Amino acid sequence: MTRTITAIQVQSRNRQRVNIYLDGQFAFGLSRFVAAWLHPGQELSDEKITELRSQDSQEVAYQRALKYLNYRIRSKAEVESYLKEQDVPEAMAASILERLESLGLLDDRRFAQSWIENRNEYRPRSRRALAYELRKKGIESELIDQTLEEIAPDETELAFQAAKKISRKWQGLEYTQFRQRIAGHLARRGFSYEVITQTIDRLWGELISEKPSGMQSQENEVFS
Repeated sequence: MTRTITAIQVQSRNRQRVNIYLDGQFAFGLSRFVAAWLHPGQELSDEKITELRSQDSQEVAYQRALKYLNYRIRSKAEVESYLKEQDVPEAMAASILERLESLGLLDDRRFAQSWIENRNEYRPRSRRALAYELRKKGIESELIDQTLEEIAPDETELAFQAAKKISRKWQGLEYTQFRQRIAGHLARRGFSYEVITQTIDRLWGELISEKPSGMQSQENEVFS
């Protein structure tokens, strides 16, 4: 059975969608992308109508995925999870993910690089903590290791950057209190005992050299 397109009208509330009229009656809505090759007078079989509506469902899901990506860069696993939450069928979601990847809009390597660079700039933490965060985002372990090796500074530098800014507000404390505050700050960011100790010694030394009269050096105290 075939039906004839008698009108195609742009929807008033969404200019990116059109209403399709078949044999003088409203039949269904389509995205303008899917309906691009349709025109009044064209005959559609039941199979073609089913195909068009399936394509429209996929296009709607694809546009949702694009909107989700607009807020910030996402990992493939994040977008996959989002599509699942939107009740997008598995096969359709796989097709959308492949389309996004082919267009360069979804790239786990670029995501991992961006994540590490952002953390290093604003909230430095250990490689172990970075790896844990990226695994939670669905990034494969091998890719995490490669990216950390390529762009992450060594552990001591990461720890120093993590503690440097915040150490300024504690520079008036005695060494024991200063040490405890910095140690707790760095431990929460996944740094090892050895790295924490080295970082505290470096920071304390810098603060003393800047304000020798206001600091009492206790560099020989044992870190606990």
